[in-house]
Amino acid sequence: MNMRKTLLILSVLLVTTTMLFGAGQADKPEQTGPSKVSMYANITAIEPILERYKGESGVEVEYTRLSTARYVSTILTEVEANKLVADVVQGPLSILEILREYDVLSNYKAKAAEGYPDWAKRDGTYLFGIEYVGLIYNKDLVSAAEAPKSYMDLTDPKWKGHIVMPDPATHATTIGWLVGLREHVFKSDAEWYRFLEGLAKNEPMLVASFSPTGAPLASGEKKIGVSMPKYIVTQAPAPLDYAKISPMLGSPRAIAITKNAPHKKDAEAFLEFWLGASAASQLATDVGEYVLAPGVYPPIPGIAETEVIPIRELTDEEIQKWGNEFGKIFALK
Repeated sequence: MNMRKTLLILSVLLVTTTMLFGAGQADKPEQTGPSKVSMYANITAIEPILERYKGESGVEVEYTRLSTARYVSTILTEVEANKLVADVVQGPLSILEILREYDVLSNYKAKAAEGYPDWAKRDGTYLFGIEYVGLIYNKDLVSAAEAPKSYMDLTDPKWKGHIVMPDPATHATTIGWLVGLREHVFKSDAEWYRFLEGLAKNEPMLVASFSPTGAPLASGEKKIGVSMPKYIVTQAPAPLDYAKISPMLGSPRAIAITKNAPHKKDAEAFLEFWLGASAASQLATDVGEYVLAPGVYPPIPGIAETEVIPIRELTDEEIQKWGNEFGKIFALK
């Protein structure tokens, strides 16, 4: 979710100047003692990867999950108090860009990222995956032949009452996805609006986020949805598949080391592991993530041949504008 301006405002309320941060961090020495890594993150289901790293390296990774809304304020408050314990931070790219503006992140150059695309390497911040979105369907109820062959196919009246998706009036990631379709898929605004209006007329069940889309698809309550392909993996053996439509769009996931990481060497070793093919493969295989490590894909038939691209970051003004617009369209039906 992209709430860049809101997060910046919250951060300013908690900290007075960036000079405070720099001074606070400069006074904090690197800790000694047992090897470990403290990781602040908002990605889920990664515990098996962290356990594997501990088994291979002997280094424990202490995982603290932060919501997007609390992410920046939590870290900057700790920096102000000279009590930041995070060695590694993982979150949406927009979050890490804010932390870099406050000089919280290091410029560590990871050797494991050498094969990554150039756009995924940003002065010590690394994009390691894309939180991809697609049209997911219950294959017990929908055959591959019946599945949409284009995004516009979702407007077919046969899907009326059979769709689930996050609320496009309030869910920022879905707002960004719909705008991404306008910029990357549809040839004109008129065509895009026909898609939006046709989708609304099919009266989709609207839920708060992507997480609640998986259950009604897996149970057969709904036949198809705007959802996440990773649920094909995480909800197995539920009969889920995805419509083979290119491109699929998604928000980039990022990771970095903090500038004054208490366990700097351990953090560097962990980042190399995280960006490497082995950990990326486990992320893809166990969690269903679309990763950027070369040649690594989730175990979803056809995904290697499907183009997956990152969408741009929307401003808060754009999110509000399009959320209001989508709310009106989907209210009319």
